[in-house]
Amino acid sequence: MQRKRTVAIGFIGSKLDRVGKGANRWNYWRPSVGLCQQADVLIDRLELIHDVDARDVSLAERVRADILQISPQTEVRLHAMPLQNPWDFEEVYAALHDFTTDYAFNTEHEDYLVHITTGTHVAQICWFLLTEARNLPARLIQTAPARRRDETAPATGTHTLIDLDLSRYDRIASRFAEKRLEGLAFLKSGIATRNSAFNGSIEQIERVAVRSKAPMLLIGPTGAGKSFLARRIYELKRSRHQIQGRFVEVNCATLRGDGAMSALFGHIKGAFTGAQNARDGLLRAADGGMLFLDEIGELGLDEQAMLLKAIEEKRFYPLGADQEVASDFLIIAGTHRDLRERVAQGLFREDLYARINLWTFDLPGLAGRREDIEPNLDFELERHAREQGRRVRFNLEARRRYLVFACSSEAAWLGNFRELSASITRMATLADSGRIDEAQVEEEIQRLRYAWGLSAPHAEWQALLPADLDLFDQLQLKAVIEVCLQADSLSDAGRRLFGVSRQAKAQPNDADRLRKYLARFAIDWKQLAALK
Repeated sequence: MQRKRTVAIGFIGSKLDRVGKGANRWNYWRPSVGLCQQADVLIDRLELIHDVDARDVSLAERVRADILQISPQTEVRLHAMPLQNPWDFEEVYAALHDFTTDYAFNTEHEDYLVHITTGTHVAQICWFLLTEARNLPARLIQTAPARRRDETAPATGTHTLIDLDLSRYDRIASRFAEKRLEGLAFLKSGIATRNSAFNGSIEQIERVAVRSKAPMLLIGPTGAGKSFLARRIYELKRSRHQIQGRFVEVNCATLRGDGAMSALFGHIKGAFTGAQNARDGLLRAADGGMLFLDEIGELGLDEQAMLLKAIEEKRFYPLGADQEVASDFLIIAGTHRDLRERVAQGLFREDLYARINLWTFDLPGLAGRREDIEPNLDFELERHAREQGRRVRFNLEARRRYLVFACSSEAAWLGNFRELSASITRMATLADSGRIDEAQVEEEIQRLRYAWGLSAPHAEWQALLPADLDLFDQLQLKAVIEVCLQADSLSDAGRRLFGVSRQAKAQPNDADRLRKYLARFAIDWKQLAALK
């Protein structure tokens, strides 16, 4: 099989190829000449690009003659390329793009190398981009002088081939993908969340956090995790060396009057009655870092106007000052309100809303993410163990019972994840021997029901329970009765209770099945219906 010809393309080295005078030039490494002296890379043709300046034309002719002398089999073609500014990226890229477009590549019979040792850094970057984009069907070759050279040997130097094949890129891409997954897990605190909408939002937040300095707006009910997520975004950006300053958090609902201006923007001494000393304010404290303004919808209109200026110009006036101060901070805002409605009511500035609304993310409350209750339960137990130095676990049946209630439509979770954390902390604190049992779970469920203002039927139907029931039967019967009290009919309750096993029956009779179960404890449907 006939060997493919090797064709190299590159710029003349306006400095390195010019070294030495007369016969002395052979004692110096010259990249274009050295490229054609490599023992294991036979260059059949060199496309040598040079400037139109007479001095460079003369140099190109000399280099061609020298290559002919040391490598007679190498054909050198000279290409004049007029460049007004070889450091202008747009001009150089356009010139090289035109060169590659007009060049008659013959990949069936020729292999191509792009010599990236010569030319300006701009030219080298352009060669890389054109080769990576496959405008050039080539590999890159880089030459360098030998570290130690025998004075009696020719200055040929060394070379390195760089093949921009996709497999290498796949490996690099996989590393970036792994880094992204680490970022996603970090934002979720390692919690294996299952809610697809929330996971989609976190993926977008991760991309925005590492790529953008623009404001972000987190919308969600109190306790949905806005503050926690904002801090994780800050820590993610800091781990990528994108910010070095502090994380400063303020709840705007606590700011009122002059106190709001002073807290946010600072004040000078004597700015108002009681201002005995100057104060920097939170915006200056966040210089170089991140400012999280929770419940931003509660800010007054005057504070909103000053905040807009501070976000856009990174400068503002402290209260009572006649000179501006500077603070370069990133901002994340949080709110549980509909800011569009606040704008329509004249309670929130439209221009400020437009400024912070570039990246808006809705964080659903716990009731909208019931599938995430179980992984968050495990997270809270792990957190309790770290903070208290005491590991606590659920009994199997206790865990099942708690999850059934926590994931049911009856569980309101008005305080969202904050309330779930408090619930688990209570049970873990009271757990004896590191185990949360069924009795503790039942007690916690009743506490939650009372806190949410739900009807508590337990006391009313307690008299229906036989006195000699095992705890197992007692807990199971309680759970069944709770479902019955929420159902519209005996059949509806049966369908809820036997939703899985009924699929395997040709003619399911859920109502009869439930009736027989209740009859074991001398309870009938009419008694339960009367309690609803």
